[in-house]
Amino acid sequence: MSTNKMKKQSINLFSLVVAGLILVGTYFFPQLTQEIPQLGQPSYYVNDSKPHQETPSQELASSILTENVRAQLGQQIEWNGAGAFILNGNKTNLNADVASSPYASNQTKKVDGKIVPTKANALLARSTRQYKDRNETGQGSTHWKPAGWHQVYDLQGPYDHAVDRGHLLGYAIIGGLSGFDASTSNPENIAVQTAWSNQADEQWSTGQNYYEGLIRRALDKNKRIRYRVTLIYAHEEDLLAVGSHLEAKSADGTLEFNVFVPNVQSGLSINYRTGEIRVNE
Repeated sequence: MSTNKMKKQSINLFSLVVAGLILVGTYFFPQLTQEIPQLGQPSYYVNDSKPHQETPSQELASSILTENVRAQLGQQIEWNGAGAFILNGNKTNLNADVASSPYASNQTKKVDGKIVPTKANALLARSTRQYKDRNETGQGSTHWKPAGWHQVYDLQGPYDHAVDRGHLLGYAIIGGLSGFDASTSNPENIAVQTAWSNQADEQWSTGQNYYEGLIRRALDKNKRIRYRVTLIYAHEEDLLAVGSHLEAKSADGTLEFNVFVPNVQSGLSINYRTGEIRVNE
């Protein structure tokens, strides 16, 4: 037998052995490819930002604006210079000038049997505003963990941890509505949100709390406000949203915004498929 034929037979035999091992592995361990996140997968966003950067840079915030995400947000996406994006010229089609009592509702999806929130709608008024401390209303701290929860502590910079239990409809603006669960253990209203995305409340660092502050102050002045929060997922099977689309409009038109707050944080690379987090070196 010629040397070339022997080499071809060896290569073919090796290929068959490899193919067989792959088939066996897939049969006995089908979950491996789902449970082990790999760098470069569509929902794993790697960046070189550092924890000491309090407000996400435009580069970091834009890193999650994939073609699919942009399609969900629309064409007019403008960087606000403070960590977030203005959509459609800051205008929304919401209408609060309606003959309706205040209300709140949530929509969800299921991923691997887990409830994951997708959207919240509300008509807010002074009566939905909550001024009491959580512990006074029985909606204090909890050990419940939302889908995709992977916490990291002892971070450098202004935020010493990675993620919060982030409300779609915040306690302070909806906690006064009878029958609505505004606690931090309501799976329909709580999602994993980076500490920056949830807490930032400055003109130069506009997380969700900044925009909720605008609503709180308007409610204090007895305004009626339509509010909608839509979590944007890069892929349907992701446990973590890449950001929150926030829309609000008061009945008298004195308050209106339409923004996208990216679910990012300086110094962190996030796997939105699973929620796992890597601290950048």
